[in-house]
Amino acid sequence: MRAEVLSWCRREALFSPGAQVVCAVSGGADSMAMLCCLRELAAELSVYVRAAHFNHRLRGAESDRDEAFVRALCAGLGVEAYSGRGDVAAFARENGLGTEDAARRLRYGFLEQTADALGADAIATAHTADDNAETMLLNLARGAGLRGLCGIPPRRGRVIRPILGVTRAEIDAYLELKGVGHVEDSTNAGDDYARNRIRHHAVPALRSVNPEFSRAASRAAALLSRDEEFLEGLARDFVQAHPAGLPCRELTELPLPVSSRALRLAAGTQLSETHVAAALELAKGEGLGFLDLPGLRLKREQGRLSFGAAAPEHLPVRELVIGGDTEIPEAGVILHSALTVYSGEIHSSLNTFFFQYENICGTITCTPRAAGDKIRLQGRGCTKKLSDLFAERHLTQAERELVPVIRDEAGPIAVCGFGAAERVRPEKGRMALRIDVIKN
Repeated sequence: MRAEVLSWCRREALFSPGAQVVCAVSGGADSMAMLCCLRELAAELSVYVRAAHFNHRLRGAESDRDEAFVRALCAGLGVEAYSGRGDVAAFARENGLGTEDAARRLRYGFLEQTADALGADAIATAHTADDNAETMLLNLARGAGLRGLCGIPPRRGRVIRPILGVTRAEIDAYLELKGVGHVEDSTNAGDDYARNRIRHHAVPALRSVNPEFSRAASRAAALLSRDEEFLEGLARDFVQAHPAGLPCRELTELPLPVSSRALRLAAGTQLSETHVAAALELAKGEGLGFLDLPGLRLKREQGRLSFGAAAPEHLPVRELVIGGDTEIPEAGVILHSALTVYSGEIHSSLNTFFFQYENICGTITCTPRAAGDKIRLQGRGCTKKLSDLFAERHLTQAERELVPVIRDEAGPIAVCGFGAAERVRPEKGRMALRIDVIKN
């Protein structure tokens, strides 16, 4: 095992000379073998090793036993040890998470904080070749794509996996050779967790076909990772070549494995296949268009697709600043207003309004649409509901909530992008309020 770990660490360039490493140590066989092996290789790898243990407080006295065991063994090895605790059950309840997810978040949070406090360069976790095979099977069962079938990467940020090329059989042999003990997590014996069911049932069945299944899975993961890196590189080059937004025509002409990755890279999040399909449909359209996804808004404009924060559900109510600017960041506009003597000029723009100032009733506000809102626009012969005006433009429900409506205490006096109301039409030579809607 020693030679295997040394070769793996050098091949994957996991450590730089003089690196300080925090080893995540649960007390189980895998983490104990990793800690002992890295300590043994510290001089050859030119690294300084410390240990960190997180008590999840999920197994009562057994959890406390694990913490005490790690501290005692580290003291015997002469390795600095740091420990932390968290209430995983409470954290899971408060954040609507499963127990496994909550435990992982708290554990990695503790490891990152410990590494920061110690100025460590790397956090080493004890994932093995068997863990890698189990992860691939889990992801396959969940319908993962190529990335999920690549298994566990040797490095992600400063988290490294020094024993990812080692099997559990090799770990057991190493611990026996070194006379190093370990603790057993009682929850690993049951089938409550999906990973345990994979470990206890699927993996043994596959080992009956190929006794070296874990190593075979690792080889497959390495081959798939090469393909994934190639496709990811093509997508990254495309995104980086278009910082102002992805050109819609070129995007839709890319092979789907590249365009889907380009969309995910540009969005900065792991879009689902359904969301990717919707984004590509948006890219195929003409003119201005939007697509609202969880936490994200895609905008098609002038043949390009851009990505921004999710649009708010509706505009807040804001009082108009007379003789100044009223910012409406949710709609991406500024309302600039000024009092002036109306000269009779007529603007073709639907975003420049003149109002007879004396005909305005009370305070002027900018609001979202309200149920039953109606307006008779200047130059139109009839009164229309705002909902009908929006329907004529084929606005989505989300877009309708973000159209600024300028109103006085008697109702709407203008709708941005549509025009001003007839009842406040100005007369030449009279005092008027001018409002310009400026894109921000």
